[in-house]
Amino acid sequence: MTELLDYEREHLNRLRSELAECTVLLKSDGSFPLKEAAEVALYGSGARHTVKGGTGSGEVNSRFFVTVEEGLENAGFRITTKGWLYSYDQVRKQAKSAFVKQVKAKARREHRLAIMDGMGAVMPEPEYSFPFNGTAETAVYVLARISGEGNDRQNVPGDIAMTETEVRDILQLQKQYAKFMLVLNVGGPVDLTPVVEKVGNILLLSQLGTETGTVLADILLGKSNPSGKLTTTWAAFGDYQSVGDFGDRDNTRYKEGIYVGYRYFDSAGIKPLFPFGYGLSYSDFTFSEQITELHGNTVTVSAKITNNGKYPGKETLQLYVSKPEVELDQPFQVLAAFTKTGMLAPLESETVTLSFLFSDLSSYDSRRECYILENGDYFLRIGTSSVDTSVLSRLRLNEDIITKKVKNTCGVPDFTDWKPKLERIDMFLPDVPILEVDAASIPKEEAEYRFETALDPDVKTLSTDQIILLNVGSFDQKAGITGVIGNASLSVAGAAGETSGVCRDLGLKPLVMADGPAGLRLSRDYVLGEKGPETLGSTMPETMLDYLPKPLQWAFSKKERKPKREQEILHQYTTAIPIGTAIAQTWNPEFAIMCGDIVGDEMERMKISLWLAPALNIHRDIRCGRNFEYFSEDPLLSGIFASAITEGVQAHRGCGVTIKHFAANNQEYNRYNSNSIVSERAMREIYLKGFEICIREAHPHALMTSYNLLNGCHTSEHKGLLTDILRCEFGFEGLVMTDWVMSMMSGRGSVYPGANAGRAAMAGGDLFMPGSKSDTEQIRKALKNGLVTEQQLREAASRTIRKVRELNNS
Repeated sequence: MTELLDYEREHLNRLRSELAECTVLLKSDGSFPLKEAAEVALYGSGARHTVKGGTGSGEVNSRFFVTVEEGLENAGFRITTKGWLYSYDQVRKQAKSAFVKQVKAKARREHRLAIMDGMGAVMPEPEYSFPFNGTAETAVYVLARISGEGNDRQNVPGDIAMTETEVRDILQLQKQYAKFMLVLNVGGPVDLTPVVEKVGNILLLSQLGTETGTVLADILLGKSNPSGKLTTTWAAFGDYQSVGDFGDRDNTRYKEGIYVGYRYFDSAGIKPLFPFGYGLSYSDFTFSEQITELHGNTVTVSAKITNNGKYPGKETLQLYVSKPEVELDQPFQVLAAFTKTGMLAPLESETVTLSFLFSDLSSYDSRRECYILENGDYFLRIGTSSVDTSVLSRLRLNEDIITKKVKNTCGVPDFTDWKPKLERIDMFLPDVPILEVDAASIPKEEAEYRFETALDPDVKTLSTDQIILLNVGSFDQKAGITGVIGNASLSVAGAAGETSGVCRDLGLKPLVMADGPAGLRLSRDYVLGEKGPETLGSTMPETMLDYLPKPLQWAFSKKERKPKREQEILHQYTTAIPIGTAIAQTWNPEFAIMCGDIVGDEMERMKISLWLAPALNIHRDIRCGRNFEYFSEDPLLSGIFASAITEGVQAHRGCGVTIKHFAANNQEYNRYNSNSIVSERAMREIYLKGFEICIREAHPHALMTSYNLLNGCHTSEHKGLLTDILRCEFGFEGLVMTDWVMSMMSGRGSVYPGANAGRAAMAGGDLFMPGSKSDTEQIRKALKNGLVTEQQLREAASRTIRKVRELNNS
């Protein structure tokens, strides 16, 4: 391998020392860690075909990637199952070829582009039968799953469900080898019901980017101790929220309302395989001396945590609150705060503090159009997972308090959310401390729905045509589809897009945008041509190439650049960081800040202004193909980790994030025209709360809307969402851009029309991306018809120009 550059080595070394925090030890029988690297029998789909991250925008063109097989061998392990791994290679190759043909045939029958069906499509693991002839005391089976944007996961063998082959082999390995570890190289839950009771050691390795295989070796040898906790509930598939719809082509009704993830399992009394917040360690921890304090609006809990095990490790303490039920129904408990220790040596202790604002416990009342704290007792529950909590104390509020007066803006759908039927009898404990809340100390506010942007002096001088161009991304009219899929920037090879060339007319560099969220997605190799940087090789994500029809394959092949003899080949080496779910599994915001800092440093080097990340949608349903990009089923956790990554990136000069996808982007099937039907309460308490936290705490420079509709209106065209809530209530001051909308991908075969650049401008959007001639024509038509005013277009252009100046001059 070519010698790493200094910044690459630094970034990888920083990550490697902390990556074990992303992994979750689900079961342990004490046979790991191993004393030394020796012979190991290695099996499973992820052994050699390890997955470093999901597909689509999250594909990072890193210089190299360490598979599990390579990681173990680099650590000194001697793999005794090369024959088995080779046999699996052949079966996998045949299965992949058949799967691609199947996708193409189905697309032809249904008159769709195969590339749309193939993007993010999960090839179920094939069935096979090979003998276990590896000689070793220890065996490792790596079960892998990949997913990505464009398609959702399915409850079929080889995807969410396990195949008969996987179940048979895993159970046989558990019997045959003295020490056996099942390793899960997955981006989301797999239904482990057939094996979970019989396997002694299960590690959720997740998908950790460049050094995925290296991390596993460190964990097996005890050089690193897994200390992650689950951020989404793992359960038998049939136990997930059956009350909610998923995968409907046109309308998806969020009937579960606020009861998402552990809120549902706890309230319905259903025991999952592994609960939210759960995770073991090579060490055991206890917590004691818990104290609750209330100072005005601030609640603080302190506790002493001790490592009682034999290995250094970290522990996470979680604080939940059970709210009183008066007029509004409530989940059994909601996460209010959490904290993680530093590395504790055996028998070492640390006193930790958890705190939150009592006003943050407000619930949304759509009838009274406000956030409210209802009178009654608020029970504080402390523990190390959502099913391992005990009542610590209770806070008593003697009157209803409206903390914020707003208005319903999302469009209240005509259905009743699911409500729990269980009584929470275990909360009524007489012997826990009671702290009286001073109602006068709770802040109260009322939203004002007035939003105007002063016109920039330079914008006043521009023509209407120039203003229209500033409302869409920069585009090359001659490039066609080959210029928008992952390579729409004219300034940086492989960047996703940039602001209009009108910026150059004003003497300003455009803002260049790069995909994420597992690191910067740029072309690895490029040359400088007459018009700027030119990508060498294909600009298409590798996982999409197989599904291109022959005419498009030809078009992309013609676009592939080969260096001329006199041209120097230049490089953009970026670091693949862990997927979003894995970052959040650390429960350590400092790790997320570090990941953001690594990305920000590479943005500075590669001249990237906006990273199209972090992504923080809710894990509403484990079938969502894009869940791996997102953090959690919990909005507090999502908001905190989005804030931390934002802080890390935006500490760098001229660098900003683009939080996405705003909002209710919870399925990939028909993602361009799927209508999410959600109650006002669920939108505000679950799907928007994380965005609000990030905006208030970290002030991201930009935000990206989602493809889907919300209650019958595209999110990019939803004035109530973009202006009333985002701007007026949340105080967002950054750029609002769309996701990459292309006419060939939207508006076909749906009861809803595709997103429209003119309507997006009317709603308060700033940039319709990636930009095309048809987008400018839509705006021009909307201007002529009075749907949007020139004043609105000039205000949006002013916001763009000011952000360009801010990032260029910072």
